[in-house]
Amino acid sequence: MRILLIILLLPGYLFSQSKDEKKILSILEHQTKAWNEGDFDRFMIGYYESDSLMYIGKSGVTYGYQSTLANYKKNYAGSDRMGKLTFDILHLKKLGNKHYLVVGKWTLKRTAGDVGGYYTLTFEKQKGEWVVIVDHSS
Repeated sequence: MRILLIILLLPGYLFSQSKDEKKILSILEHQTKAWNEGDFDRFMIGYYESDSLMYIGKSGVTYGYQSTLANYKKNYAGSDRMGKLTFDILHLKKLGNKHYLVVGKWTLKRTAGDVGGYYTLTFEKQKGEWVVIVDHSS
């Protein structure tokens, strides 16, 4: 009887998300909600508030939290260009005690024409909180 119970419970245990993974996914969920409400400042919660934040996009590399925020506001000004965001997580991998890698797909449904692509996020745990230190979106 015990062996059967262990066999039935083991898959759920093995495939359950860690506390850190749940927190990272929660950050991405909150960012999606903020974007879809048109709030760039709330969308940026979860990014490292530092000049060393790195964003890599089709135009090249941008350094810094404020520069990344300014680029979002410039490139997605207005609800027709901002649209509705969805994230599909393809891969979430622990790289060590302080780092996670997230690979996913992003989609914007918008009146200005739908767009989408893929992203890689590097999360780092700083002062007990997970923050994005590198965002490579294409």
